[in-house]
Amino acid sequence: MSGPAGGPSTGRRSPDRRSTDPRSADRQSHDRRSSDRRPDGGRNGEPAPGPAPHRASRGTLSTRFFAGQAAVVAAMTASMIAVSLLVGPGVFHEHMMMAGTDDPRTAAQHAEQAFLSSAWITLAAGLALGVLAALAVSLFSAGRLRRSLDDLTTAARRIARGRYDIRLTDPRAGRELAALVASVNELAETISATEATRRRMLTDLAHELRTPLASLDAVLEGLEDGVLVADEPTLAALRTQSSRIGRLVSDVRDVSAAEEGRLTLRRASLSPVEILGQARAAALPGFERAGVRLVARASDELPFVDADPDRIAQVLANLLSNALRHTPAGGRVEISARLDAAGVRFAVADDGAGIEPDALAHVFERFYRADTARDRGHGGSGVGLTISRAIVRAHGGELTASSAGPGTGATFTLTLPAAS
Repeated sequence: MSGPAGGPSTGRRSPDRRSTDPRSADRQSHDRRSSDRRPDGGRNGEPAPGPAPHRASRGTLSTRFFAGQAAVVAAMTASMIAVSLLVGPGVFHEHMMMAGTDDPRTAAQHAEQAFLSSAWITLAAGLALGVLAALAVSLFSAGRLRRSLDDLTTAARRIARGRYDIRLTDPRAGRELAALVASVNELAETISATEATRRRMLTDLAHELRTPLASLDAVLEGLEDGVLVADEPTLAALRTQSSRIGRLVSDVRDVSAAEEGRLTLRRASLSPVEILGQARAAALPGFERAGVRLVARASDELPFVDADPDRIAQVLANLLSNALRHTPAGGRVEISARLDAAGVRFAVADDGAGIEPDALAHVFERFYRADTARDRGHGGSGVGLTISRAIVRAHGGELTASSAGPGTGATFTLTLPAAS
């Protein structure tokens, strides 16, 4: 969906350029990948990350521990009361019947013994039952917590071993554990998506290198066999494919540097009006040759932006060339700037092919192609939009894409903070 970082070959569809060498050497390397792409950017046969199961979890972990302790106290209290009611009166009555005398002192002595006996028996039995009840409640709570932690440990180990398809369910043991389970599921999904992107990137990078290398090999073989001569067209074909490899390597290096925060920015206070004028002037010849109208419009009294002029020019050149490739002759592309709450908002809007809704979430991914067959002839290394977004984010801004669907055009919006 995107093109090279340096200029007009960047595209929204990340097209796959083929050589125009009249000897048709590129025919030896044909793209066989358009049929195995899923709409989510993955490949057929790869497990798509599924949504994490979620059920509402009531109460926090501390609340549940408190409730468990309260249940222990309640069980112990109930046990003691039950034993007191069931055992105490019988023991007391038995001792009083044993008195069998009219002597008040002897009766008082037996009453005291009856009270103490019934009290101790009641206390001992109630305490024993209460301890058993407390142990039962504690074991139940600890068992649930242990099972949840065991599941989390197992999931973490599987993720560490490369099994990113694991998904946990809410153990319903408190909001804290529910949040931890959700975080583990999100981690697995993120790593799975990253790994799928890495595999796809390596596959696409190998394909992008294979095409010019096949062209170079075909021309060199022709020279060795005497079929071709080392004239200017032949040397131009070699230079074209060599330049393509160099540009691809440079683009991949720029993507890595931008995403890792290693870009060197030479910031200056820039006028948005001047930025628009320079971008339009640089792109206008290509638009005139293609028969597409290019319009620039800026609001009055826009604040300056603190940015690297070369990098911002690179971003706008990518966006304009992208719009040009997907706008037919007679179409219109508008580049504008206006004040926004977040700073100055630049927009590149076209009335061309538009973008599928499912593709909008992937247009900034490296080597992503929404329509490989259609983009094959448009050129570009497939990382221009990725580089552009990384450059904008390095400036503290944001780059987004929007489209109502195929045939409705697309708008890429670049927001930069105003200079302080």
